[in-house]
Amino acid sequence: MRTKMRLLGFRGAAVKPLNEEAAAELGAELLGEALVFGVGGLCLYLEYLRQAGQSRRREEHLEKTLGDLRRGLEQLQRDLEQL
Repeated sequence: MRTKMRLLGFRGAAVKPLNEEAAAELGAELLGEALVFGVGGLCLYLEYLRQAGQSRRREEHLEKTLGDLRRGLEQLQRDLEQL
């Protein structure tokens, strides 16, 4: 209960002891909410990693394509000079 009160912003508030049933219910609720937020945060993190990997692969592909185009241009310039 003290943890819940701190999360709600009540600092130093006196809390009377809860009975065993209410304490177990609040504990289960807190654990459930922490689990949901944890899974949500993990999903966001994994999606971020996936997007970063896609971006990196896209950039590598563009760099490779640009390098191929430069090599082709250099070859064409050499052919033009020979002609």
